[in-house]
Amino acid sequence: MLARTVREVEAAAQRGQVQASTRTKFQVVALLLREERARVRADETSSDSRRTEQLKRLDGIATILATTAVRDAGLLALLADDAVVSDAARALKRDLLRAAGIEPEPEPEPPARPASVPAAHENRVVPQSVVSRQLANPFLAPDYSAAPPPVSRPRRLAGWELLGPLLSSFERAGSGDPACMELPAPTARFAPEGAELMPHQARLVAAAADGHRTFLLADEPGLGKTAQSLLAAEAAGAYPLLVVVPNVVKTNWAREAGIWTPHRPATVIHGNGDTIDGFADIVVVNYEVLDRHVGWLGDFGFRGMVVDEAHFIKNRTSQRSQHVLELSERIRARVPRPLLMALTGTPLINDIEDFRAIWQFLGWIDESKPLGELMEALEDTGLTPADPGFYPAARRCVIDLGIVRRRKVEVAADIPARRIADLPVELDGAAGRSIRAAERDLARRMVKRYESALAARTSATEVVGIDAELVRRVARWEQKESNASTTGENVFTMMRRIGQAKAGLAADYAAQLARSAGKVVFFAKHVDVMDAAEEVFTRQGIRFSSIRGDQTSSARQRNVDAFVQDPEVAIAVCSLTAAGVGINLQVASDVVLAELSWTDAEQTQAIDRSHRIGQTEPVTAWRIIAAQTIDARIAELIDSKAGLAARALDGSDEEIGSSADVQHEALVALLTEALSAPAEVA
Repeated sequence: MLARTVREVEAAAQRGQVQASTRTKFQVVALLLREERARVRADETSSDSRRTEQLKRLDGIATILATTAVRDAGLLALLADDAVVSDAARALKRDLLRAAGIEPEPEPEPPARPASVPAAHENRVVPQSVVSRQLANPFLAPDYSAAPPPVSRPRRLAGWELLGPLLSSFERAGSGDPACMELPAPTARFAPEGAELMPHQARLVAAAADGHRTFLLADEPGLGKTAQSLLAAEAAGAYPLLVVVPNVVKTNWAREAGIWTPHRPATVIHGNGDTIDGFADIVVVNYEVLDRHVGWLGDFGFRGMVVDEAHFIKNRTSQRSQHVLELSERIRARVPRPLLMALTGTPLINDIEDFRAIWQFLGWIDESKPLGELMEALEDTGLTPADPGFYPAARRCVIDLGIVRRRKVEVAADIPARRIADLPVELDGAAGRSIRAAERDLARRMVKRYESALAARTSATEVVGIDAELVRRVARWEQKESNASTTGENVFTMMRRIGQAKAGLAADYAAQLARSAGKVVFFAKHVDVMDAAEEVFTRQGIRFSSIRGDQTSSARQRNVDAFVQDPEVAIAVCSLTAAGVGINLQVASDVVLAELSWTDAEQTQAIDRSHRIGQTEPVTAWRIIAAQTIDARIAELIDSKAGLAARALDGSDEEIGSSADVQHEALVALLTEALSAPAEVA
């Protein structure tokens, strides 16, 4: 029964006809498969050979499920632990069990709860700083009375099913049809002093300044969607602003807020939110912890909401999608014309059905029909789905609501031919704590050595403050011992551990880029970081080529050719040393640097695998940096040495920095900081 049902799902996916009923079948097969595998393993009456045979057949069904899920992101999401089991799925599960001659067990009643604790609020928290904000302004609760009541009028299209034709209008569009709303002339009015928007960014900000309030911003990665969103909120006065993001970019959002809206305090929610600033204007939360905070976030009084990587909410049955839609609905119900922005690099012509959730977040539609401005615009066309002209007109109506799509090649004049974008990430959990503890231990060791050397001096010269020369000598001693030692914690082992801790986050970001922008080159220094990244890509069903130093020249060329020539191979996982020279990977315009090089030259060589003759688009190198660790210091040092090298090449007498210089300067900075705040490393 399971095999027959999964073949039906597979056939529908191959035909591109994945409807709601197909998704229900897929989820039910997955649920029954788990239960049957557990039953077979626990059956002590079965022989080993019989058990092995049954498990082998179940594995075959699981393989079909996995390969089918890769074709459709909505199916893949149904395999998640937090996927909601619909009533239709429960009913079909019972029917299939009965068809197989098995009487389904009655579903258990939910455990009793105190009347004061609703089931949906079990894991929810309210950070103390949020309570403090509420208590600080007890008479200034958000004013929700200004939200306009819905206006009803006779509807010419009231009897028509419109969501299907609206989605179909995008599938029918030709390659030359516009995919972007008309935008006004650029404005620089909201950019802070010292920061300059590119023309394509400034046009979206101008639209917000002109009163536009909903945007599906689908620019390709590297075109600055974060800056556009922050300044659109500034232009719209949409504060406080809620920003919902994937975990890997939440630290970067706070950093970008500091650059583009420095007068607006930003706070990032980690875990239960114990460290957040309840008085901040910008609140950044990642999808993974949204369930704990959706209660107080809905009552906070937000006037704007941004959802980054909005394709994360495409599966409307998932918990994350339901929370985002709930928050959007509460904001729209309480605030007149709030700013709502969905950011995604996914092209608009792919997976059109999945845009239902995004349009619903923006308030353009509900579960069954267009709403508000969209319905008015469709009425004003004077057409119905029976008229051939309805489809291009309907598509134009949706685009005019706020779809903005620009590609790198279309705005190439706005952006540099090659640029490096730093993406800071937080190393949470045990790995992050261990790395920070190791860094403190290294600082303590150097401080102790510095103090011993200072005490052993025979010179009568009194040193005021920190002896910079002695600091450099201590750093040199530490560096020499690190080079000679194969055991113990030092700057090299720490950088390797940081690379390992960043591997999953870097791979996850590369996977997001691959899904939204096309081919990506992923560079790492260490084999274990490459291994960890490849495991992430395998789990997510993303095909990749691996280019390593231990490969023969013919094997390496086969992998290069696969990446360059096979459209299904999305990522090239490359060794920074083995693949940093001598190969051409210009089919990709996005490069992820998962680990830092010790020199700018090595970093540049890696980027130039894509930025070379034959490249038709600007190249963006995304440098993953572990915030609040020595990783960030080394990134700054590499950049400073890059400027020195450029001046040297232009004729300066300055000496070009080496990798040893960067290592030495990193240790100097670490020791100097420790000596400036000795209590932190005591």
